[in-house]
Amino acid sequence: MTEPTQAGRPEAVWSGIRGGAAQTDAVTSAGRVGTRRGAAQVDAVTSAGRVGVRRGAAQVDAATPAGRDGKHQGAVQATSATPAASGTPAATGRIRRGAGGRIRRGAAQVDAATPAGRDRAVDALRAFAILGVVLGHWLVTALVADNDGGGGLHTASPLHHMPWLAPISWAFQTLAVFFLVGGHVATRGYTSARERGTTYTQWLASRLSRLFKPVAAVLSLWTVASVLLLLSGTETDTVRTLLKLALSPLWFLLVFAALTAATPLLRRLHPLWPMAVVLHVDLLRFGLGAPDRLGWVNLAAGWMVPFTVGAAWTRGELERRRAGWILLTGGTAATAALVVWAGYPASMVGVPGAGVSNLNPPTLAAVTFGLAQCGLALLLREPLRRVMRRPPAWAAVALLNLSAMTIFLWHQTALMATTATSLTAGHLPGLHTPPDNLAWVAARLAWLPVFAAALALCWTAFRTYEQGPRRPKGHASRVVRTHRSHESHKTKAQNHA
Repeated sequence: MTEPTQAGRPEAVWSGIRGGAAQTDAVTSAGRVGTRRGAAQVDAVTSAGRVGVRRGAAQVDAATPAGRDGKHQGAVQATSATPAASGTPAATGRIRRGAGGRIRRGAAQVDAATPAGRDRAVDALRAFAILGVVLGHWLVTALVADNDGGGGLHTASPLHHMPWLAPISWAFQTLAVFFLVGGHVATRGYTSARERGTTYTQWLASRLSRLFKPVAAVLSLWTVASVLLLLSGTETDTVRTLLKLALSPLWFLLVFAALTAATPLLRRLHPLWPMAVVLHVDLLRFGLGAPDRLGWVNLAAGWMVPFTVGAAWTRGELERRRAGWILLTGGTAATAALVVWAGYPASMVGVPGAGVSNLNPPTLAAVTFGLAQCGLALLLREPLRRVMRRPPAWAAVALLNLSAMTIFLWHQTALMATTATSLTAGHLPGLHTPPDNLAWVAARLAWLPVFAAALALCWTAFRTYEQGPRRPKGHASRVVRTHRSHESHKTKAQNHA
């Protein structure tokens, strides 16, 4: 009850907050709570024991649900959130489920956009080959800081100090698989282009354009970096070491491009012919004392062997599993014999300071080892096809293939950038120290995520040279758009029939 005042206004009023801060009038009637909004006020109203929260400028007015004492707390600053707010286990779970749902939907979209006739095992083998090369280089390449305090770097390898780690090179030297897939894709693509009436020049230009566009970025950056390093007083030997590592992937691209250009001549060539060339070159070098420079003939002939195996795959000559077993067992036996009895190095990658390298240039042992890898790859086709039917697995492989050249060209730069920038912290184990014990190997394994993060930065900066500019938001991808257009025409044709 109220009593009249001299002005005729009520003497007692409902409690509130004046001055625009957070005025609240809580009225309870049959368990319902009403609110009024102030300048920066939020009123949470509940009717069945559930509390909803709206955010104001800095205050929250929480009202209790029906059936309770109806007491009202006004002008409460927002220092806590309800279980629906972010940061709580329930909300975190919803966020994770939401992100997982978006990933699954994206993977399903990539899966649906893939033509039904595409052999996904080919893309999976290419992805594994690229990852093998990257991890192999990161594990066996060391940039050791000089002890003279001048900040110089020189290359070293754990395989030089610990030769018994040679099996690492067997697992990660996967270039033969890349040439196998390249030969298969090139010969199949050339045959399809001829059927469509595409000229050789048009086909070759389209094949090489994506291969060499990312190279321009690498050459430009390292040209500028080399000049700046020399002007800053960096030792010439250090700059030469960095350039050699950064540009070492280019020899592979040049050989691959040459073999791709020769596809019309190689698509019917039997792999034994280039293998015979490698055999005779090694016989002349190691048996008859011919100059070592003769070995560079094997740079083309050696990688022509898996390339022409890929062409045989296209011709349908390697569909039976027997072919894969012959290549795997025969290549393994020949490689073992060459290492044990002919004196070839056990490591399938180059080792600094070694008298003979199986890779630069390729030797007969590298070729027979590559044939074993090709056999294993052929045997894995069916299992990979089954795995690639799963949308998440296929989406990951498809995305990696979109950036295959960017990853291949920049992975050494990521290694060197990490090594150089961390020199300010001293000589760190596994990064600047000599790779002469297992402690270095353990430390190098711990550095792999850092290298991957540096590579991700390079990918972010330079992927457009390979993939082209990002599409405007809301525009479907070319693959999805083409696929949907095809399905639309197919549906119209069925309806018309």
